[in-house]
Amino acid sequence: MKKALIGYQVYSAREEAAKDMGGVLRKLAEMGYDGVEFAGFYGHTADEVKAMLDETGLKAISGHQALPETIDEMFAQIAFYKKIGCEYLAVPYLDEAHRPGSAGFGKTIGDIYRFGRLCKEAGIQLLYHNHDFEFVTISGEYGLDFLYHAVPEDILKTELDVCWVKYAGEEPAAFIRKYAGRAPIVHLKDYVGKKGGKQPYALISKDGSGKDDGAAADPNDIAFEFRPVGYGCQDVPAVVEAGLEAGAGWFIVEQDQWYNRHPLEAAKMSIDYLRSIGL
Repeated sequence: MKKALIGYQVYSAREEAAKDMGGVLRKLAEMGYDGVEFAGFYGHTADEVKAMLDETGLKAISGHQALPETIDEMFAQIAFYKKIGCEYLAVPYLDEAHRPGSAGFGKTIGDIYRFGRLCKEAGIQLLYHNHDFEFVTISGEYGLDFLYHAVPEDILKTELDVCWVKYAGEEPAAFIRKYAGRAPIVHLKDYVGKKGGKQPYALISKDGSGKDDGAAADPNDIAFEFRPVGYGCQDVPAVVEAGLEAGAGWFIVEQDQWYNRHPLEAAKMSIDYLRSIGL
């Protein structure tokens, strides 16, 4: 299997990062991660984040950035990510008023196009990170596909999250191949359980802290649990093979909740598994 780079979404260890982001980055580097994706900076300046990255040797791959509402906000966000060395920015989430099927989705498409143009001018590629709610049908196709058809490929590429692709009822490997050449980053996320019950994802707050406290859950009272990569229902080798064929340069590990396991223990399990299959 052709080697690719492995990254980690720092949101997966958000409580630890809020206390000591530099320490988290050092531990990830020691585990063998090549880079990190951010979803908040816990009060750190761009210079401080850049210094942490330089110390650890980790690459700032990308950032999850809520869609800015004004041009000034867009310029400010782009400047921050450019300073820490990101090649990518990803729109991570849409509230209910702006999702596919809502009255606000048309505005969302326009805002993504505008933000993507500004990113491109600055040398950053804009991505869209999906959940499962984009898999509603609009004009005979999924809302996610509609979005990618509406915004040109050079302006918007994919950051397919294979957890939500599978959770929505699609086969992740096949879905990745559909976007060959437009899939520079694949989000590796594993889980067990079925659709239904408690909503399985939380909003990412502006400071990156999230709304989940990471507390242990009763296994008899849960329909869904996130797991380290390779420890759930995903056919990870097939997903990785498809990603490589589609041109992915990065596979990013993300685990939204960790239950009775320390998040960095889960991070170690994920990268060890990925190395064991030749990535």
